[in-house]
Amino acid sequence: MADDMDQQRTTNTVEEPLGLIRLSLDERIYMKMRNQRELPPRLHAHDQHLKMILGDVEETMTTTEIDMETYEIYKSTKRNIPMLLVRGVALVASPLTVG
Repeated sequence: MADDMDQQRTTNTVEEPLGLIRLSLDERIYMKMRNQRELPPRLHAHDQHLKMILGDVEETMTTTEIDMETYEIYKSTKRNIPMLLVRGVALVASPLTVG
């Protein structure tokens, strides 16, 4: 009985950086990648090196184009990806921290 309580306590608490990621399995998370890419995917799996398998990904890529009058134009491009393996993540936010 005490072992079950210890196991439940360790699975529901965040004691290390990957603990927050572990709590976010099968949940939607927010990810920001290099090159102004944002992903709100569903996290399926991860490893200790933070390589992640994601599903139902809607990638948003923001680019800046130079206009001679205003000098900047922001352009967003979106695409849907059913399954994706990612490495080299810049920022990950759990649904527990996003709001």
